[in-house]
Amino acid sequence: MDLSIVIVNWNTRDLLQDCLQSIAPTLETLAIEVLVVDNASEDDSVAMTKTAFPWVALIESDRNLGFAGGNNLALNRAKGRYVMLLNTDTLVHGTVLCDAVAWMDRHPEVAVMGPRVLNKDGSVQASCSAFPSLRHLSMQTLGLTRFARLDSYRMTGWNRDTERRVEVISGAAMFVRSAAMHEVGLLDEAFFFYGEETDWCHRFARAGWEVVFAPVPEVTHFGNGSVRKLDHRRDVLMTEGTTRLHRKHGGRPAALVCFAILSVHNISRAVLWTVLGLTMRPGARDRARHFAKVSRDLPKAWPTQPKEAKA
Repeated sequence: MDLSIVIVNWNTRDLLQDCLQSIAPTLETLAIEVLVVDNASEDDSVAMTKTAFPWVALIESDRNLGFAGGNNLALNRAKGRYVMLLNTDTLVHGTVLCDAVAWMDRHPEVAVMGPRVLNKDGSVQASCSAFPSLRHLSMQTLGLTRFARLDSYRMTGWNRDTERRVEVISGAAMFVRSAAMHEVGLLDEAFFFYGEETDWCHRFARAGWEVVFAPVPEVTHFGNGSVRKLDHRRDVLMTEGTTRLHRKHGGRPAALVCFAILSVHNISRAVLWTVLGLTMRPGARDRARHFAKVSRDLPKAWPTQPKEAKA
């Protein structure tokens, strides 16, 4: 088996259907298995998958395990030499799956590879980044990452047309060498929504493997699939996940600083959008309400009972 594609679904029936349809043509040219984990969806994702895609290995969870937990259900069963984490809100194009496998075959030192990912409008997506260090988070809070020359975190000054070693590949479209995964371990399920692929990439690099972006074309990632149902909880969970990253890899002092920086970020945005709302700027009041809710729920974002031992 060349490739195991792992997709975690939560109430995104139509997106899942389009994603699976985009994969289907490659089944004739590559030895692929597709494993879909349904995280207790309440739409008819399960029925649709069983009816329209009988070649999919469907794994039904009776509760929402999050991104890491859902992926791990399938990763434990994956048989491919490589695995691909793929979001439901994506489309794979052309020969990207075949080309990615061939690229991984040529680079045995690489554990994780990210292909070129496009936005809905065809522009190149920032699908890889640096580790969200305290310096990067501080620059983001100060608004300095708006300037491409200063945005070393998201690397927005690079158009993703060359290969480059990076620190983080987005879990929306990520190829992973199974041998490296068996050495390093699965995703850490202490991360429910955000930070799990960052932690994984960090662990691969720490074990001596390379993490690389390669301009292998291409995957479209629409974004906001399951995430849009979370509303302001998305930013709360992102704060929790990022703080957990620093607690795991830097200890409690680093986590406290991280949490403080992100709290300042969210509270300052609530104040800024409230002021802009007074000027009747379109959308400002909605943004102000969003960040006010995030700021209110920040105490929930402190990571409790970290489970680092799982990974």
